[in-house]
Amino acid sequence: MKRLIDVARQFHDDENGAAMVEYSILIGIVAAASIVAVIAIGGWVGSQFTGLCVTMNGKGLKADGSAGGTC
Repeated sequence: MKRLIDVARQFHDDENGAAMVEYSILIGIVAAASIVAVIAIGGWVGSQFTGLCVTMNGKGLKADGSAGGTC
């Protein structure tokens, strides 16, 4: 019976599992924030290129550097 009480006391005093859960939640929050930031920045960059194409009236440069390309 004493051994069972000792095992129960050790289990109660062990906080490794709680720390692991806390770090897992923190990593999840950081990952979610990173994904949202990448999506938001990607949308902003795409709209900037679209605005540039509209400003240039669709008359960009071809791959060889000559005029007359499309956006």
